Amino acid sequence: MIRRPPRSTQGVSSAASDVYKRQDIIECGKGNLFGPGNAQLPAPPMLMFDRITKVNKDGGMHGKGEIIAELDIKPDLWFFECHFLGDPVMPGCLGLDALWQMLGFYLGWLGYPGKGRALGVGEIKFVEEIKQDKQLIQYKVNIKKSMSKKGFSIGYGDGQIIHQDKIIYHANDLKVGLFNE
Repeated sequence: MIRRPPRSTQGVSSAASDVYKRQDIIECGKGNLFGPGNAQLPAPPMLMFDRITKVNKDGGMHGKGEIIAELDIKPDLWFFECHFLGDPVMPGCLGLDALWQMLGFYLGWLGYPGKGRALGVGEIKFVEEIKQDKQLIQYKVNIKKSMSKKGFSIGYGDGQIIHQDKIIYHANDLKVGLFNE
C-alpha cells in the first residue's frame, strides 16, 4: 500500500504543490511523517536544510518532479566551528548530503516504502564556497527517474545548490534507494 504523507497547510502558497516547515521535517527524522520503517531524514545537526519550499511530481528540468529546500546560513552552524579553523567554510560533502537527503525525502513523499540510503553520484562541481556571510542557500533536485520494485525503490536526479540565483554546486546523477528490510 502506498501512503501519501499529510499535507502541511500553514503557509502553503498556491504555486507550491507541497511545503514542509522545519517541524514537519524534524518529524520526518523521527519517523513520524511516512510511517515506521520508511524514509526518514537525519536529525539535527545532520539535517542539512530548514524547510522544503516546493515538491511536485511533474516539474523540474526533466518534467518528472522536483524538490526545493532552503538552509539559513548562520555563523554559529556547527561545521563552521571546525572546518577550517580560522577559515570557516561549509564542507562540500554536507551540501552533497543535503541533495541526497532531499531525493530520499522525495521517494518517501511519493509513498514508496523502505529506509533510505545514498547510492552514488556521477559528477560534482563546486564553483563557490559556502561561508558564514551567505545568509541563505537553496537546494534543488530535478528528478530524472523514480521507480519501485518489490523490496526497493530508486530515485535519480540532478542537484544544484544556489546562492542569490547563482548555481554554486552542481551534482549530476544523484542516486538514492529505499530498501524494505
